[in-house]
Amino acid sequence: MAEPQPLRLAVDTGGTFTDLVLCDENGELHLFKSPTVVSDPAEGVLAVLRTCAGATGVSVADLLGRCELFIHGTTRAINAVVTGSTARTAFLTTSGHPDILLFREGGRQRPFDHTIVYPEPYVPRRLTFEVSERIDASGQVIMPLDDAQATEVIAALRAAQVQAVGVCLLWSIVNPAHEIRLAELLQEHLPGVPFTLSHRLNPTLREYRRASATCIDASLKPVMSRYLDDLDSRLRSSGFGGRTLVVTSAGGVLDMTDVARSPIHSLGSGPAVAPIAGRHFAASDLRAHTAIVADAGGTTYDVSLVRDGVIPWTRETWIGQEHSTHITGFPSVDVSSVGAGGGSIAWADDGGLLHVGPMSAGSDPGPACYGRGGREPTVTDAYLLLGFLDPDYFLGGSMRLDAAAAAGAFERELGPRLGMDVRGCAAAVVDVLTEEMVRAIEERTVYRGIDPASAVLVAGGGAAGFNCVPIARRLGCPAVIVPEMAPGLSAVGALLTDLFTDYAVTCPTDSGSFDFDSVKGVLADLTAKCRIFCDRVAGRGDVTGTEFSVEAHYPDQVWELEIPVRASSLHSREDVEELRGEFHRTHERLFGVKDAASSVEFVTWRARARVRLPQRASDRKPPAELPATRRVVSFDGVGTTPVPVLGFGSVPGGPAIRGPLLVESPQTTVVVPPEASVRRAESGSLVIDPWGAGHARAEGGKVAG
Repeated sequence: MAEPQPLRLAVDTGGTFTDLVLCDENGELHLFKSPTVVSDPAEGVLAVLRTCAGATGVSVADLLGRCELFIHGTTRAINAVVTGSTARTAFLTTSGHPDILLFREGGRQRPFDHTIVYPEPYVPRRLTFEVSERIDASGQVIMPLDDAQATEVIAALRAAQVQAVGVCLLWSIVNPAHEIRLAELLQEHLPGVPFTLSHRLNPTLREYRRASATCIDASLKPVMSRYLDDLDSRLRSSGFGGRTLVVTSAGGVLDMTDVARSPIHSLGSGPAVAPIAGRHFAASDLRAHTAIVADAGGTTYDVSLVRDGVIPWTRETWIGQEHSTHITGFPSVDVSSVGAGGGSIAWADDGGLLHVGPMSAGSDPGPACYGRGGREPTVTDAYLLLGFLDPDYFLGGSMRLDAAAAAGAFERELGPRLGMDVRGCAAAVVDVLTEEMVRAIEERTVYRGIDPASAVLVAGGGAAGFNCVPIARRLGCPAVIVPEMAPGLSAVGALLTDLFTDYAVTCPTDSGSFDFDSVKGVLADLTAKCRIFCDRVAGRGDVTGTEFSVEAHYPDQVWELEIPVRASSLHSREDVEELRGEFHRTHERLFGVKDAASSVEFVTWRARARVRLPQRASDRKPPAELPATRRVVSFDGVGTTPVPVLGFGSVPGGPAIRGPLLVESPQTTVVVPPEASVRRAESGSLVIDPWGAGHARAEGGKVAG
């Protein structure tokens, strides 16, 4: 008899709910939800573990004792930055250059809108300190570091009661000697205060991006170290003896200790892995390789676009609006978020115009229907009033919703301003929300020259199923996929992703006078770092690999393009010419032009060490069986009508059935409006044809009739 396989757990902490996906001994997935504890997110994690343990009939200690992997996606870092609750951080830089964070980079989204306030630097000038030293672009020391002056600066840091220090000196990426010496002085004269050195964290050529990344990372170290240490301690004391991983903004996972050392990588934790799950379901359910992945949670609506099976990627990672906030200096999965979720507050302005969000009721007090003191109308209240939600079966019956409180919020706050009854207000809120979501998707598709009609819509998140069909109709999407694990899409993505990290070394050279010796040394150094990482983090059965690339540009170009490199192939002029040709092809593919006669300048060499964790998830779990019932629901153009309510497991896998109907699971409801049709895929996902025309089948992202 085969020995039982250990369990795997993925927990994603959102603004409203904390999701847990359990991958059991057979590779089957099980989803559980619990309200997020905003004041103590670690307690929210333990609460959802108790929910899971209770549902599976074991103790938390037994559950964790059988678990080999605990993967955590958390909003702790991004919330700390957005709310300004990071550590009091000082910035040390080269004398004469204190305005790196103030001057930033050029560009603004709305150049003629002079009402936009110029952003404050991430670290204020009063906490910016200049260090007497100077290294030039070739790595030569022009002015040695003045130890005495640096010690005086550190004394000023102590007097200012700083809690973290970011160190970014000019050209430390070429010669880090002065940053290393400053680290020694900080350890000696400011013990216990964490610091970040720019050449170790982000050795990029661009000064502002390197400085911004360094200061953000340093400011997060006290916050994230406390949180991760507390969570790990509480997990261990509850019986966990396995490996703890944290989701990164790059769409992978890292060991918790690595994230604590460089917490900036956890800024996009959670939403970054939703596209991985979306790609998986699009390919397995419809063999589609182009998909719009939309994750509708309680607070935000996260959107990404998978094209040709490739996870979307951006080097321009901003914490909020581009150019108006702070750049992380690291590439990340390209996910945009708008404040449109189940907890988004509906309100009318002085002119009587209806708005939804971006403010959210969160989990405490939450929507009015939660009965916890919330008085403002929210999207969840609207869903309840329209009949989309069963007040007695929210979260599988573990929480009862108060329809009277929801109606009272709409009557009090919106009815008089809009001149509508409660149901009319609720329908208007859902319509406005749908338009917000459509606009968010159009920014990722239409505004970039991509026709959304060429993509299937993968709807994830607990609020995904309520208006995914109207969204698909507005965009012309041929099919909608709602996975049975949709309410925990990010947590599922965490189970499907890889463990990886990136290394970079700046070594400028030109294709015409290529420095073979220096480049070979750089690639050998990167290879050694990747090998050390893989040996350290790989477990038994893990598959490892390394990918190399280089950032390059034409002479006098300001920005680089990243192209792949075969690390073992740069030995001859022919190899360099092949690399140069790859740059020409990439430039032409992205911009429509190339300069085939031009030389190419190669700047920063990168390596990604990847550890592929063995996958066991089968995507199948026992279908959620519910007794077939009927509920009165309001639809646009149809009015109020009783419709059948089915469980996910009751939807047939053969011919599609037509709406209107509702499909429920303990964690979500999927609304199939009139004219649309739905069937169940082998994975358990619902596949919806928005028009009921029987064409919900896709090959390579294109719809087959």
